[in-house]
This record gives sequence, structure tokens and C-alpha cells, in this order.
Amino acid sequence: MNYKIKLKSIRNFIFDVDGVLTDGTVMLDGSDYVRTVHSRDSYALQYACKVGFKVFLITGGTSHQVKIAYEALGVTEVHLRSNNKLEVFNSLQQKYDLDPLACLYMGDDIPDIPVMRAVGLATAPHDASLDTRLAAAYVSPCCGGKGAVRDVIEQTLRVQDRWMLEEAYYW
Repeated sequence: MNYKIKLKSIRNFIFDVDGVLTDGTVMLDGSDYVRTVHSRDSYALQYACKVGFKVFLITGGTSHQVKIAYEALGVTEVHLRSNNKLEVFNSLQQKYDLDPLACLYMGDDIPDIPVMRAVGLATAPHDASLDTRLAAAYVSPCCGGKGAVRDVIEQTLRVQDRWMLEEAYYW
């Protein structure tokens, strides 16, 4: 099935962090890692939250700053130290009564593949690992940390006529 058809039924976004919201580069800085994120990805995340989507992040990373930053944008839940991402997804599914077919997941590496197989639409950034791209129904032309998240959110909201709603323009 064409991925654009599946976009119509998406109600929940789930993203990995490193390699999806970031370009995967991690700089060591004392007790924490330093990451960079794309402002348009962040804008799209908060926009999706404003128009009623549930947004979740599931990462193996440990940075509490990631949790604080994304919860401030309206992200429903941020799960750090997630060694088994499918287990976290199953927990979210039960807690929020999520229909897996209404979930879009974007991941970039092997730990993401089990969740990608469990959701309605599996996506990956352009620079994801080969196995992850093969598991994806859609591979963004954008790389991780360079607009891939914005790409899938914007496409979903455009298909659903929920993009460019004036009441959601501003942070």
C-alpha cells in the first residue's frame, strides 16, 4: 500500500532521538552528551502536538536535558534508557489505548526495527542503516537531524488538511 494512503490514518508520532532528531553526532562534554537538533523538526513536533497528535520519543539515550526540552514542546512522553523499544511501545499502546495502525514510527538503526514492524507506518531518515531503510515503508529524502521529522509530520498533516492552521502557527 502506498505510504501516502497510510498517512490519512496516523494519529500518533513516535520517534527515536539520536540519528532521527539529531544527526547522530554526539559530543562528549563532561557528564553529558551534547547534541544538535534542527529547529524545523522541533517546530513540527510542537505543531503536531497543538493540533491534537500524541507524540512520543523512545531513545536509548540517557540525557535528562532531552526529556526536558521535548516535554517543553508538548511531547506526550519521552522515554530514556530504552533498551527494548518494542516493550516501551507496547506499554504506551496499553496506557494510551493506541491503535498500532494509527502510529507512525521513525527510527534509524537496528534497535528501532521491532517497533517499525509493529506500527501502521514505519519510516526512516535518508541516512538510516541499510536494515532500517529496508524495514521502512517510507524513507525520507532528509537525513536525521536535518529535517526528516519535519518531513513526515508535514506530509501527514497536509494529507489530513491539518497543516497551516493559523491557530497553531506560533510556539
